[in-house]
Amino acid sequence: MSIARRRFLKTVLSGTTIASLGMLDSAFAAAGPAIASTKINDQLTLFSGAGANVVAARDADALALVDGGLAEHSGALLKAVGAAMGTTHVHTLFNTHWHPEQTGSNERLGREGATIISHENTRLWLGYANPVPGTDHTYGPLPPKARPTKTFFYDSVKTTVGGDPVEYGYLLQAHTDGDIYVYFRKSNVLVTGGAVSGAGWPIIDYKTGGWLLGMVAGLRTLIALADSDTRIVPANGPLLTRADLQAQLAMYSTISDRLTRMLRQGLGPDEAIAREPTKEFDAKWGDPRQFLTLAFRSLWGHFAPDA
Repeated sequence: MSIARRRFLKTVLSGTTIASLGMLDSAFAAAGPAIASTKINDQLTLFSGAGANVVAARDADALALVDGGLAEHSGALLKAVGAAMGTTHVHTLFNTHWHPEQTGSNERLGREGATIISHENTRLWLGYANPVPGTDHTYGPLPPKARPTKTFFYDSVKTTVGGDPVEYGYLLQAHTDGDIYVYFRKSNVLVTGGAVSGAGWPIIDYKTGGWLLGMVAGLRTLIALADSDTRIVPANGPLLTRADLQAQLAMYSTISDRLTRMLRQGLGPDEAIAREPTKEFDAKWGDPRQFLTLAFRSLWGHFAPDA
């Protein structure tokens, strides 16, 4: 239970008698998430609080969005987008990968006629029920109108949004096998999706093709695109810099070397965790257990195909 939820429950219970906790749940849900907006420049605004970072780009009298938050927060997100951008008309939605935090506005915007752009693997995953990493739930299949309508494979694609040259490209097998970046070149803003975390350890979804060394390779690709002035939007957390990505690259390279050695020694995930391969990073990044379990298992298909 979140701190905000605890405070809400305490306030309500101290002021009145509620017939059931179900009424409290309804009241809390009705309040909706707190969506914060951060203006990056006159064209681009970052929205957080809908489940993942979302970037809105102004294009004439309509918008392009990079990612769409969770489905249950889609309405609140678009309301915040409208208040900040002056319109909720979205002509293009980029899905940086298939996870629910990125694709929760697909159905709403797909019904309204938005073009949904993703890697082909993302479109394919959204046609099935897939386990959501770190949970007991599955996500999908999404209805046809909620699936990407424009996909690509291994190349990068150039377009424009509001006069800003935009490049989107594939990050190969990073934290899924459908990760893409979206780079607003004139604004020098690089949206990385789940290949980069700015708040806590990332999820490595090995069941849909992600793996630790793929994340290392993805970081190298992103670093090559950026310069010292690039503002980098991770899947969650604050804006980052190229130096932040370089620090993450060094960290994940160190961790991957350690885990690979342990795998070749015949250790399992629990034994690897017990050796504390992330010890010097945990104070900043938090409890590494889930990350290390997923990262270690992600190596099996590449170094121990019979595991």
